[in-house]
Amino acid sequence: MTTALPPRFDVSRPEIERVVARFYAAVRDHPGLGPIFAVHVTDWPAHEARVADFWANTILHERGYQGTPVEAHLRAGNVSPGMFSTWLALFDTVLQVELRPDQAAAWSALAHRIGRSMRAAVVERDTHPGGVPKLR
Repeated sequence: MTTALPPRFDVSRPEIERVVARFYAAVRDHPGLGPIFAVHVTDWPAHEARVADFWANTILHERGYQGTPVEAHLRAGNVSPGMFSTWLALFDTVLQVELRPDQAAAWSALAHRIGRSMRAAVVERDTHPGGVPKLR
């Protein structure tokens, strides 16, 4: 008999969906992030549902998400390492507005860990061995 893993922290699926919707509304209005996302996202409800599935998988251990976020961001081609601090700051703002402080802190810590991994993958994509920048 298998037992389900407990959530990483106290948050519900509706709260995840609310945070994701509020975040992407802010992204669409953001002067730096909005144009980056607009190149790739043509169906916002579908994108938001997929990202909500990612977070529900990551936080609640639901198994509705299939994909590799790092790969998706690498394939995008227009994601640069400097964007992650902007993304995370905007995400943190949404978390603080939408959730209790304990929930926001726990989710923020998780998002920052994931963001560091994604940023490292993008930096790797943009450099040669030894950290030498790729200029073309």
